[in-house]
Amino acid sequence: QVQLVESGGGLVQPGGSLRLSCAASGSAFSIYIMGWYRQTPGKQRELVATITTGGVTTYADSVKGRFAISRDNAKNTAYLQMNSLKPEDTDVYYCNVRAQHQYTYWGRGTQVTVSS
Repeated sequence: QVQLVESGGGLVQPGGSLRLSCAASGSAFSIYIMGWYRQTPGKQRELVATITTGGVTTYADSVKGRFAISRDNAKNTAYLQMNSLKPEDTDVYYCNVRAQHQYTYWGRGTQVTVSS
């Protein structure tokens, strides 16, 4: 019922920046938490950042001070500003939404590659 459209991924040099966007649509339920996860093929998916409707944020230790998550509740859109990118940030990034009645949705993922 909920569709997530991700954008903003791409190739950047180390030290560069990207901003990911995730727009949610088609939901009849309230969206409580929006977040970003990342996963390299063959490895475990890990939490990058989350944000509640009230603006409370959570970050992985590896991205604290470099990434910033935000959201526009009117647009049902979450953003992930990624600064000072490192090669180890290279991954597929997935948008995640936790909605009313314990519904959880995932985006298809967007590739972020940090390389010279």
